[in-house]
Amino acid sequence: MNLPPKVTSRAFERLSEIGAAADGKALRVAVEGGGCSGFQYEIALDAATDDDLVLQGSGETVVVDSVSLPFLANAVIDYTQELIGARFVIENPNATSSCGCGTSFSM
Repeated sequence: MNLPPKVTSRAFERLSEIGAAADGKALRVAVEGGGCSGFQYEIALDAATDDDLVLQGSGETVVVDSVSLPFLANAVIDYTQELIGARFVIENPNATSSCGCGTSFSM
């Protein structure tokens, strides 16, 4: 069964820290063709549209467009801080492989 992506509390907390909602923005997570593995994630602050799946928590919003949604079924959108840097990450069970940087994947 394909469920919509989930957003961790860490991801919503980070959006709150950067003031996304205060600026009228949401975190947009999209999938586009390209990257070294065939598909790549596009993550940006953007306004929601009528076509988006809207995920909310802690007063913040994450949106996924209808074209990207099947690629992100059952995925987890998280925020991580590591020695190499801090970033939003996607844990995607649909990906059969991904590149070393984690921004592109294949299915």
